[in-house]
Amino acid sequence: MIRPAALRRRGGRDEHDGTGRGRPATGSAPSPAVARLRRTRRLMTLLFASTTAACLVVLATVAVHIDTRSRGAGLDHEVGSRAVGLSRAVWFDAGTLHLEPLREDELARGAQVLAVLRAAPGQAPSVRHAVPARSALPAPGRLDEVWRGVLEEQETVVVSAPAANGTRLRWAAAPVWDGDRIGAAVLVGTDPARGEHDHDVLVRWLALGCTALVCCAAAVGHLLSGRAMRPALRGLGQQEQFLAEAAHELRTPLAALRLVAERDGSSDEALRLVDRLSRLVTGLLARARAEAGAQPVERVPLRLDQLVETTVEELPDHGSVTVACEPVVVLGDPDLLAQAVRNLVENAQRHGGPAGSPVEVTVAPGLVTVRDHGAGVPRADRERVFARGVTGPATGTTGAGAGAGTAGAGAGTGAGLAIVRWVAELHHGTARLVDAPGGGLTAELRLPAHPAGTAAPPLRAQPS
Repeated sequence: MIRPAALRRRGGRDEHDGTGRGRPATGSAPSPAVARLRRTRRLMTLLFASTTAACLVVLATVAVHIDTRSRGAGLDHEVGSRAVGLSRAVWFDAGTLHLEPLREDELARGAQVLAVLRAAPGQAPSVRHAVPARSALPAPGRLDEVWRGVLEEQETVVVSAPAANGTRLRWAAAPVWDGDRIGAAVLVGTDPARGEHDHDVLVRWLALGCTALVCCAAAVGHLLSGRAMRPALRGLGQQEQFLAEAAHELRTPLAALRLVAERDGSSDEALRLVDRLSRLVTGLLARARAEAGAQPVERVPLRLDQLVETTVEELPDHGSVTVACEPVVVLGDPDLLAQAVRNLVENAQRHGGPAGSPVEVTVAPGLVTVRDHGAGVPRADRERVFARGVTGPATGTTGAGAGAGTAGAGAGTGAGLAIVRWVAELHHGTARLVDAPGGGLTAELRLPAHPAGTAAPPLRAQPS
């Protein structure tokens, strides 16, 4: 008999646990479940560090903004207070401006740039006093703007303007009153570079500190997530060990039981029961290992029609089963798909009418149907029979899907159709029961077709 190579047992894995999905060899890559946990740990570390970084960036931005405004306000207060103090040190006497106190005032000595502006009503201001030099003052146009600001506000004004030599300074101009009008203004300038340097130092320290804190947060998050996942990793290891040991311990006595039954000349029914139980154990363990992430699901391009034909031919009672196939290529795990097809056909044989009743299997693009000629299943129960633990009555009383099990001559075990539904969902497909034309029940297994459609070459074959 010819069978696709993809349907062969992967011997290296069968030698370990007998399930076809054995334990990985020593030194091999970690199991998918462990790999997912490690990816989760790295993601948690990244999220922890990112959250910490976002919070620190917000706090640092607020701190920088507050420091900028605070330094600006402090500089304005300093230069404004100096200008107001010096404006009170000079005065008018009968139209004469007295500047003598500026030579002795401590505020004047501490000023970086100091000047006195005077203007007659309606005229541009002139510079009466400039320290250290006239070049340290703003250009005449800027002086006119400062003077107009003092006249409009009639109080101290603070502006930023470059000096004639290009130095950017912060200026404060305080009015000097001559009777009921402003006759002059004291102009004081200071360089904000020192405060800006201190601000830049603060920004650098904040950046360095935030970086260090983010690194510490990432390290702490990685450590904490590792400690939190340690019980899960330990549990996964124990579960994988249990599944491997259970597979070996269950398959070994079943094989011995079959040998004893053959030697003692037991009935064909007893041998079929042993075979069904062996396949059921294999399917359940495969499902447990896949759901636990201990074994990845293999998805390879395969000829679904060849898989169905081979599976039906391997059944002990395949004489009453007819197969009509079209060439169909799907992506899937050959062992799991074969288990699903086997469960559907055996359920149809057991629950589709009297012994020997015909069963029709059809393979079309993306669809496998198994039809029986039994009494069918009530519509209200067609979803329920796919649940684990739901069993069907004895042979001949219901349709293809009623018996959820695959072992036993009477009621099922409640696992067969549950495995079919699980395999379908694992392959992004569906499984359901529908009425068959002319009576009976049809079980449908729908699978997404491979993008290559039917154009892909057949899988390699070897003699079985």
